[in-house]
Amino acid sequence: MSETWIRRLNAFQLLLVIALILLPIVWMVVSSFKPSAQVTAYPPTLIFTPVLDNYRQLFSTTPFGSYLVNSIVITVGSTLLGLLFGVPGAFATSWSRVNWPATVTLAARMAPGALFLLPWYIMFRTFGMIGSYSAMILAHAVITMPVIIWVMLPYFDNVPRSVLESAQVDGCHVPEILWRIALPMVLPGLVVSSILAFVFSWNYFLFALILTNQSTKTLIAASFNFIGEGATYWGALMAAATIIAIPPIILAFVVQRWLVSGLVMGAVKG
Repeated sequence: MSETWIRRLNAFQLLLVIALILLPIVWMVVSSFKPSAQVTAYPPTLIFTPVLDNYRQLFSTTPFGSYLVNSIVITVGSTLLGLLFGVPGAFATSWSRVNWPATVTLAARMAPGALFLLPWYIMFRTFGMIGSYSAMILAHAVITMPVIIWVMLPYFDNVPRSVLESAQVDGCHVPEILWRIALPMVLPGLVVSSILAFVFSWNYFLFALILTNQSTKTLIAASFNFIGEGATYWGALMAAATIIAIPPIILAFVVQRWLVSGLVMGAVKG
C-alpha cells in the first residue's frame, strides 16, 4: 500500500472517530432547541425553527439555577479535598517507593459505588448529615482522591531524586520539599488531575441521587426528574444535558495547553 493511501486511511479513521464523538453531542444540543414534539419525531426533523421552550421549562418548573450552584460547590469541594489528601499521598508513595497504599485507593475507585453507598448512608444519617454539602463532598472524595493519586504518581516519579535529596541535605523538611520544590515541577500533572477529578465528580450520579435532598440536589440528579413512568420530557432533558456538559467543556478548553502537555509528560516515566 502506497504512502498516499496510508495517509488517506489515517485521515478517514480520524474523521470517523471525530464524527462518532461529536455526533451525539451535536444531536443533543440541536435537540435542546427543537419544539418538544419534534425531539422524538421519526424520521428526525432536520429543518426546524429553533425555540427556547425547553430551557424555559427547565428553569420555570425546577430551581435549576440552585442545582447548578449545588453541583459547583460539591464538585469544587470534593476536588479540593481530593487534592489536599491525594497530592501528599502520591508524593509519599513516590518518595517511599511503597505502592500498596496507592493500590488500595485504586481498588476503592474500581469498586462499584453501591459498595460505599449503604455505609455512607448509615453513617451520614447517624450524624444527621444526609442532604448536606459536607456529606456529598466526603462521598465524592472516594472518586476524586484515587484519580489524583494515580495521575500524580508518574509526575513525582519523574522528578529527579537528586533534587529532592539536595533540598533535604540543605535542611528542608519533607512538607517544604513537596510545597517548594516538587509541586512547581509537577504543575502540569496537578492541572490534569484536577480536571479529571472535577469531571468524575461532576458526572457522578449515584451518591447525588441518594445522599442529597431538595436543597442540595445536583444537576445530574435533577435531570432525572424529567424521566417519568408515564412520559419523558425529552426536550427539557436534552436542555439539561447540554447545560450539564458546558462546565467541563469550558474548563477543558481553558486549560487545554496544560492538559495536553501534562498527559504527554505523565506518560513518560523517567
